[in-house]
Amino acid sequence: MNRFKTLTLALTTALSLATFAGSVQAQAAVQAKDPWVRQTIATQKATGAFMTLTASSDLKLISASSPAARVVEIHEMAMEGDIMKMRAVPSLDLPSGKAVELKPGGYHIMLIDVFSPLKAGATVKVELEVEDKAQKRSKITVDAPVRAMAGMPAAGHGDHGAHGAHKGH
Repeated sequence: MNRFKTLTLALTTALSLATFAGSVQAQAAVQAKDPWVRQTIATQKATGAFMTLTASSDLKLISASSPAARVVEIHEMAMEGDIMKMRAVPSLDLPSGKAVELKPGGYHIMLIDVFSPLKAGATVKVELEVEDKAQKRSKITVDAPVRAMAGMPAAGHGDHGAHGAHKGH
């Protein structure tokens, strides 16, 4: 009976260490600097998450998720003629050693159908999934403080009139 307990403990420990090592490897592969999420108001159902990502090797950001929202997507804002448009993108390149800024007016993580208002001072967990050239995937979790934007209404990122594609969400 003691051998069974010892074997079970050894296997459990080995699996836990392997899981932890994979998580540490992913954390080391991408660093997220200064993450934050824009505050929402009661009727606002969408907001953005922003940060600077630096990868230690060539990677792609391929998805994101958060317990704060039903849908989370990678988005880009870009000028089309004289109109600023926002759209979901399938991935975002993270070149080795180059800081990639996710910021208002550029690439960002879009939180859609937030479950409750996100108030300044709270923290939102955002899980990022990256993929290397061999298509090996790993995830990192970022704790992003919620901030109010000085000089901007809190709803400034929530209307998304150009987001007709979200009707199915």
